[in-house]
Amino acid sequence: MTRLLKACLNGSRSRDEHAAVPHTPDELAREARAAVDAGARVVHLHPYDPSGAETLAAEPCADALRAVRAACPGVPISLSTSAEIEHHPRRRLASIAAWRELPELVTANQGEPGILELCEQLLARGVGIEAGLLELDDAHRFAASGIADRCTRLLVEPLDADPDAALEHAAAIERVIADAGIGLEQVHHGDGVATWHVMRRGAERGHGIRAGLEDTTVLPDGSRAKGNGDLVRAAAAMLA
Repeated sequence: MTRLLKACLNGSRSRDEHAAVPHTPDELAREARAAVDAGARVVHLHPYDPSGAETLAAEPCADALRAVRAACPGVPISLSTSAEIEHHPRRRLASIAAWRELPELVTANQGEPGILELCEQLLARGVGIEAGLLELDDAHRFAASGIADRCTRLLVEPLDADPDAALEHAAAIERVIADAGIGLEQVHHGDGVATWHVMRRGAERGHGIRAGLEDTTVLPDGSRAKGNGDLVRAAAAMLA
């Protein structure tokens, strides 16, 4: 099976951290096109509202989807459903229920309150679930949830700042999933300094990986990336 290369364009990262971080629909479209040209097969993004805040509101999400689809026709788009954008489960559920322009996929962090109800809502509307496992407890919850056979893939995403700790964490999450007999496609990525270490381990184990300004602003050699295209190109070389 071909290993998936996924781009993560922005997340909650500010332009103070990197000038190329896209927030507006036009910026997202530009960076998505650069990532796809560099080898990404799925694009993950966080929509922003006109005030510059991350949002789950229907119209900004639709604007972002339309812009990226126009720039990258046929490329699946994954939106965030993170509780860091809307921490109240009922308000989050209501915001996402109001979506009329639907993404192909969402990331759904399995350790968050109300996540299974949210997954059920989106699955009923034909949206694929990328189940995010940030902690070892998330993996145990997911294995017991009964939802695995209806998800599209797993995201193994330890957030430890220390590379060695992140690698141990990724291995522990992977063991729980294997012990549970869950055979879903996996995409591995880290955060900050640990990013490339986690990705390299995942690639060596035959998994997909994720790269982009949401996770890191630097290339494997420590130099500053110009944008998402540079990061995805480096990840593509790692897979090759």
